[in-house]
Amino acid sequence: MPKPLSIAVFVLLLLSAVSEATRIVAQQQSPSPIKFELKSLPFRLDSDESSTARNVPETMAGGVAVFDYNSDGRPDIFFTNGASLQTLKKTSDKQSDRLYRNDGNGVFTDVTAQAGLHGRGFDSGVAAGDYDNDGHPDLFVMSVHGNTLYHNNGDGTFADVTRKAGLDKSVDPDFGPLYGVAAAWVDVNNDGLLDLFVVNYLQWTWSDKPLCTINNVAEYCHPRYYKGLPDQLFLNNGDGTFKDVSKEWGIRDHVGKGMGVGVADFDLDGKPDLFVTNDAGYSFLFHNLGNKFEEIAFQANIALPEEGAFISGMGLDFRDFDNDGYPDVAYVALNRQTFPLFRNTGKGDFTEVTAPSGMTSESLGMSGFGPALYDFDNDGWKDLFVSRGHVSATHPPGAEVKQPNSVFRNLGANGKWQSLTEQAGFAQSTAARHRGCALGDFDGDGRIDIVATSMDANAELWMNRSPAGHWLDIALHGTKSNRDGIGARIKVVTKSGTQYNHQTSSVCYASSSLGPVHFGLGPESKAQTVQITWPSGVVQTLEDVDGDRILKVTETAPAATPK
Repeated sequence: MPKPLSIAVFVLLLLSAVSEATRIVAQQQSPSPIKFELKSLPFRLDSDESSTARNVPETMAGGVAVFDYNSDGRPDIFFTNGASLQTLKKTSDKQSDRLYRNDGNGVFTDVTAQAGLHGRGFDSGVAAGDYDNDGHPDLFVMSVHGNTLYHNNGDGTFADVTRKAGLDKSVDPDFGPLYGVAAAWVDVNNDGLLDLFVVNYLQWTWSDKPLCTINNVAEYCHPRYYKGLPDQLFLNNGDGTFKDVSKEWGIRDHVGKGMGVGVADFDLDGKPDLFVTNDAGYSFLFHNLGNKFEEIAFQANIALPEEGAFISGMGLDFRDFDNDGYPDVAYVALNRQTFPLFRNTGKGDFTEVTAPSGMTSESLGMSGFGPALYDFDNDGWKDLFVSRGHVSATHPPGAEVKQPNSVFRNLGANGKWQSLTEQAGFAQSTAARHRGCALGDFDGDGRIDIVATSMDANAELWMNRSPAGHWLDIALHGTKSNRDGIGARIKVVTKSGTQYNHQTSSVCYASSSLGPVHFGLGPESKAQTVQITWPSGVVQTLEDVDGDRILKVTETAPAATPK
């Protein structure tokens, strides 16, 4: 049952409501620095939702991937979809996963049948990455009680290689059936091969599940009614197979209720680290020691928000939002819980800046599922998009079930954020139970666009129409490093300042965005220097680089060691 509001929370909610009203008036009086135009895609998420017995997987579906599956230079879109929860099998075409080919100018064609990507089970999330370094990005799909690895054949088709790859184990001897929600492709040992980290949610089965009600109406049970699951790490053997090293690498020792994973080298020691959000539990920060992970969330001051309460940690992005070179963390939760922001101090830990940045008052009345840190107005500062909607199927206390998405504009060096909802084009008429999101430049105009899913409406394609500045996208081709360059850190210097980003495909909630690394250049038409630190350790520097284009960079050979 919901807890009564404390005086402090009530005051904050009141201030948030006043702030929201003030923002709406201001939005009606001035042009928006960030603006999106809604286009619809003919995909509708079918999660087999029932009004009589709420099943947890129903409300946790909706992963989406943006990746260039056919190497034509245009980002395509893949949607996961549900199935019968009783049988965990797709029973009709409306439950099919979907692949849409980008034909240019924001026009998409359904090529699911040709690609062989209908799917087979209740698919929740997806991760895109080229695990065999053949130049064709592959897909790993997380499902309730059984994941799937699809190999991209390079001819427009995909092959299910789950069993061949050794990824077909869906039942754990100690924890029972596994329930994957999110995953990340990451080269944990820097051997040039992408490994796979899988986030598992909780122990759920159709035949043995709690039933919960609020005011005699069926409702989804709080996570405390379920037992948790450990996450998993699979090392890439380089021959198309993977080895489960969860125990040896220290992952299996930590049981949670995972919802999201972000990848970044938070301490800049050359080894990728992992941040995992858990639902109503402590977050995990897995620090990479080279041959195992140590969990250091408490030592790094990032296990919980500063008030110390468990919150519904959903999706996240693990990326530098203050341009100091150190990856920060942004994740989202439900109403009354805020959207926590943690700034990397550069000293091995984090400090929470949710309140001083203004994010507490901006987000307290909101519920979010997926955040993404991208520079939408190309001013050189990463903004925060949030796909919004509540877990609840009925009316939750203090919030609407259906909510419009929002974007928070990064105001730069002062560390503040400006909430833009209606002003950015996310009108109340677009309110929905939004879930996953993925990002890419769908029409090639240098502005990052968004695709988002929801529980009760067609997928949304948000085309970026912001009056944006100059830009530079960097498409990486690893040689000694993995083909996608995942894990590469990039520093871009212009006359206006310095900014940082890194290549990762893990972003938002249960979703994946694999494409060029995006930089907004603001008023500058070129970058003075572009420095790439590859996972192999090779450092590559380019000078006097023209902007407003996609810069393709192939990893150079390591410099010879002098005798």
